Amino acid sequence: MTETASTTPTGRCPVVHFDHNSAEHAEDPVASYRKLRAEAPVAWSDAHGGYWILSGYKPVFEASRDDDTFSSERNSHGGEGLSVVIPKTPAPFHIPIEIDPPEFRKWRKLINPITAPAAIARMEQIVKFYVTKFIDDIIETGHADMTSVIGVPAIVTVDWLGLPIEHWERYASAFHALLIAVPGTEEFDQAVKVDLPYLEEVTRGIIAERRADPRDDIISYLVGCEVDERAVTDDEVFAMVDLLLSGGVGTTASLVSNTVVWLHEHQDVRQDLLDHPEKMDRAIEEFLRFFSPTQGLARTVTQDTEFMGCPMKQGDRVLLSWASANRDPELFEAPDDLDIERWPNRHTAFGIGVHRCAGAHLGRAMAKELLTQIIHRMSDYEVDRSQLVRYPHQGTNNGWTSIPATFTPGPRLLPADATSPADLATELH
Repeated sequence: MTETASTTPTGRCPVVHFDHNSAEHAEDPVASYRKLRAEAPVAWSDAHGGYWILSGYKPVFEASRDDDTFSSERNSHGGEGLSVVIPKTPAPFHIPIEIDPPEFRKWRKLINPITAPAAIARMEQIVKFYVTKFIDDIIETGHADMTSVIGVPAIVTVDWLGLPIEHWERYASAFHALLIAVPGTEEFDQAVKVDLPYLEEVTRGIIAERRADPRDDIISYLVGCEVDERAVTDDEVFAMVDLLLSGGVGTTASLVSNTVVWLHEHQDVRQDLLDHPEKMDRAIEEFLRFFSPTQGLARTVTQDTEFMGCPMKQGDRVLLSWASANRDPELFEAPDDLDIERWPNRHTAFGIGVHRCAGAHLGRAMAKELLTQIIHRMSDYEVDRSQLVRYPHQGTNNGWTSIPATFTPGPRLLPADATSPADLATELH
């Protein structure tokens, strides 16, 4: 999938034929990155106006910790839009992912208290309630598209933030389409031109309401925060909420969808996790490494420099491939084998450096509850591989849009009219 050349007219080298957004790459991203990593762990592609691809663990690790050279800030290089993807996609400014240190730190301090382990522990009942309810909706039928259950991260995020629950599916589909739909398709245009503008209006309306009448939710917390001894503005709150939505509806769904399909194909591992639930925490770390739900994110070079022998120019766009770094044999023994007991596991699935994903703890908690309940309540599920449908675009997130499955019907655990965690059954298993 790659074709190495010596140099470009502008002096960038080595040059490869590579596009992480292409249908060619999507056929087998693991093999595509493996070939690239072996040939040139730092390489230049002419796709999308030109960009560097860092595919080895060492270059990804070094660049992600050098914010002075590899900037996350929004800029006009490579077009307008979200700075951390290539090509840029039309999206509102996001705080704090599109801000560099030292300004970054004051914003991350606002996010940390609501995403820390202690805060996530208090959300466990909410997560458990929605997972139980979503499985209850299909458990008696004996057949379902498993992606219906994997919608849990989206509704949990919407509820947690304090946005209207009735819009959760529209939030999920719109934010998902922004990263997994092919630009120019009806699905992508519907998200960008119709759904996201409408949802922005809804979100901004809730922000204004919470400023006037705070409640016990994340938006109320954010409108009450201060930076630089002043109250945060509604625009700044929106920039944080929109980022939390974007992360909340996509990455965990990607992780769980990939894992559900893989466990169907490796039923010995599924049985092992069923018999030994204490293995789930380490297993999730390995699922994160192996599937890398966020395949990579972008940076922009701030000044002419030489990086690992390659001449980079100010304004060059750079893709840091978490997915490829997670399969680098220089760091991981047998990297293409999924070993649920692999430890230590220094994967890059949540990023590296100051911009490491703030929602990592919540993502882990949701993935654990989803996979645990699926394995225990639908222990014999069988996926119809002939009907599987992959994300049409896998440059940023990878996963499945449809996972038809059959299983032995089981009992509901909640009353049919359950509406809140207070209705949750005490014992799930």
